[in-house]
Amino acid sequence: MSNDYKRIAKDGIWDNNIVFAQALALCPLLAVTGTASNGLGMGLASTAVMIASGFLVSLFRGIITPQVRIPVFVLIIASFVTTVELIMNAYFHGLYKVLGIFIPLIVTNCAIIGRAEAFASRNPVPRALADGLAIGVGFTLALVLLGGSRELIGQGTLFDGAHLMFGEAARDWRWAASEDYPGILIMILPPGAFMGLGMMIALKNIIDRSLSRRKALPAARGEPSAARV
Repeated sequence: MSNDYKRIAKDGIWDNNIVFAQALALCPLLAVTGTASNGLGMGLASTAVMIASGFLVSLFRGIITPQVRIPVFVLIIASFVTTVELIMNAYFHGLYKVLGIFIPLIVTNCAIIGRAEAFASRNPVPRALADGLAIGVGFTLALVLLGGSRELIGQGTLFDGAHLMFGEAARDWRWAASEDYPGILIMILPPGAFMGLGMMIALKNIIDRSLSRRKALPAARGEPSAARV
């Protein structure tokens, strides 16, 4: 992998994560992350739309005129969202019912439209595909982390309902704490989503500052020797 694609991956997954860095796509993030399975399902659906729309926008970037670019981007995204919605309704109906209206609302996800405008429409197809994948993976990780932490603290389980996505064999994936675990109800309610998101953003900022100090330390140590020379 070239340095260019490494930068795209790092930017999408961590540095420019659409949730933890840009605070975008909060509507589905806060609404569907009651469990890790729900977060994973929404993340995979959004990633598929992001990759497919980025591919098509980049492919026709020389044809789409600036005057109609936003309506065309919305039309492309809506087409892929409808396709994903029909597939989920046909093959993952249980998960489709759980996620509900937030699947068609992927059309209005400002992160997807924003990447189509800011990146896919200005870069060749391979870079657009890499960016869509990186942004989608970063969004999925945010959904799964928040959903998993809320589920674990709120009801003492992890990946409850995984069979809705992966079939009956996935029922064994469910992990549960002891039966006498009382659970913390607020974590699976809307306030718990805000609390969990705030703590995760704070943790990312702490990690970023720590990494910045580590990078600055060798340079600071080298300054006296450079001055002596």
